[in-house]
Amino acid sequence: MDPIRSFQQLAGHLSGSGVRRRIAVVCGSDSSTCQAADRALAGGFAEIVFVGRTADVRRRRAAEPFPALVRYVDAADDASAARLAVALVRRGEADVLMKGLVPTDVLLRAVLDKEQGLLPPGSVLTHLAAAQLPAYGKLLCFTDSAVIPYPTPRQREVQVACAVRLCHALGVAEPRVALIHCSEHVSDKFPHTLTYAALAAAARQGRWGRAVVDGPLDVRTSCDAAALAVKGISSPIGGQADALVFPDIEAANAFYKAITLFAGAETAGILQGASSPVVLPSRGDSAASKFYSLALAALF
Repeated sequence: MDPIRSFQQLAGHLSGSGVRRRIAVVCGSDSSTCQAADRALAGGFAEIVFVGRTADVRRRRAAEPFPALVRYVDAADDASAARLAVALVRRGEADVLMKGLVPTDVLLRAVLDKEQGLLPPGSVLTHLAAAQLPAYGKLLCFTDSAVIPYPTPRQREVQVACAVRLCHALGVAEPRVALIHCSEHVSDKFPHTLTYAALAAAARQGRWGRAVVDGPLDVRTSCDAAALAVKGISSPIGGQADALVFPDIEAANAFYKAITLFAGAETAGILQGASSPVVLPSRGDSAASKFYSLALAALF
């Protein structure tokens, strides 16, 4: 398929697929979550199971335009709702898990439960986001702004793999993944840069299928061919990165907050590594951002 370059294209692609994903929404009684769920229903790619706080959800959604596609599961409290929703996914009765007003730690406790959770043994949970920036001609993926504080070499490999997988799902045949640092130089002062060459070599050997991985690069040289040329840097990324892998959560989170606040970016984010995608929005995320996150999860 042709590459998906915007969230609008993504929603259109899903609508035309004729496939509805079953989404278990935990405590989705807030306005933005209800709006996102209703938009996914109207978009033709979702069925919704609201788990927990159902009386509040019903009041919020006084009109039910899709009664055959929505059901409600009562729960005694938020923790029970999280466990029930996870159980739905484990039993194959839901394809995607989504956080509503439930506290993040409560939901993650259910997801990470060793016996009844969604994380397979040996898997790494990481956060993956996509951004639509007015000044960039395509979606830009990046990781990890929410879960892994300081990635180990193994976790970094998983982050690269997840970034490549998302780009492939978006129709990018050979994604360009930039390994981000504050400069383009390997340095003992920043030990994570010492592993970048090995990641690039693994990509050349086909570890993640068709993909180009290179670094260290800064954000500008990753995404601006002119800046790359001015600095005289030769990189197969070519200033056209499809995905950025940040050195740590601090850099990634600062990037996420900056592009949404100052650059007018629309964003979507999901957790990868679990047995199904998990949509884990921030309380401050807009209804549009939550809808795009649902669309991103549905793509998988």
